[in-house]
Amino acid sequence: MLNGPAWSQKLRAEIGKAVIGQDAAVERLLVALLANGHVLLEGMPGLAKTLLIKSLGTALGVQFERIQFTPDLLPSDVTGTMIFQPKTGEFSPHHGPIFANLVLADEINRAPAKVQSALLEAMQERQVTIGGHTHPLPKPFFVMATQNPVEQEGTYPLPEAQTDRFLFKLLVDYPTAEEESTMMQRWGQVTKQPAIAPVSSGEELIALRANVDAIHLSPAVQGYILGLVRATRALAEKGGTSKRYLNFGASPRASLALYQAGRALAWLRGLDYLSPSLVQEIAPDVLRHRIGLTYEAEAEEITSDKIIAQVIERTPVPTIA
Repeated sequence: MLNGPAWSQKLRAEIGKAVIGQDAAVERLLVALLANGHVLLEGMPGLAKTLLIKSLGTALGVQFERIQFTPDLLPSDVTGTMIFQPKTGEFSPHHGPIFANLVLADEINRAPAKVQSALLEAMQERQVTIGGHTHPLPKPFFVMATQNPVEQEGTYPLPEAQTDRFLFKLLVDYPTAEEESTMMQRWGQVTKQPAIAPVSSGEELIALRANVDAIHLSPAVQGYILGLVRATRALAEKGGTSKRYLNFGASPRASLALYQAGRALAWLRGLDYLSPSLVQEIAPDVLRHRIGLTYEAEAEEITSDKIIAQVIERTPVPTIA
């Protein structure tokens, strides 16, 4: 059985043939795979968000489908519909692109709420209802979505119920000057496009999750996770003379996400226990989309990450022997 660093290295090496940089994002995507969670990537156009997810699906060796979200998209375009068969005189289900192991929801915030709601059952229950009948989705199953943070025309904000179902919200930043120079050298010739080969499989991924479940998590660290999550709810409570910067705090899904993703990150790093420092490292990715800023916070240009940094600073860190 592979250990965490070896499995991570073979996938990252293969993805690196097509994607330069974005090391932190790649690691978080691997953590999400191990923790059985969905990911929302936010960044400016041209930062290889779509290429990164497509390369991950190819390297993982699973069935990959891409859905380009547009304002005229219908729920049936995602989940599928019932098709009439003239020979039999009956309706039979036609599966949509959601029936894949890895689904890329490209520019997810361009579709209206009716289409967004079609994803909720798939993301939470790993199943889809078509024509009154429930159809299980393939295993493993992941939704990895992208969105543009600045373009407002023709976009719809994601419902809180949907964003809460993403394990991570990752902020994809611009590459360094050295990485961008390497891109020009590598991609400047159209005849030398890199080919990515499968180096893993869905079956291997499912088997590796047993190793993640074996990562030790002490009661002190579990209490630390609860302390961080519940501190966001305390900031959202009304009363007192201080300004209230949060409308609502993180849900219990945040506690579960820190618990599961923290152990997956520890296994990828070759550790056999979850430390408070790893919890602090992934806390922004787990919490930034699960807290709601007030108007006062937005007016003072206080971001979710600033609130999370404040929560981490004020929450006592347990001492681990």
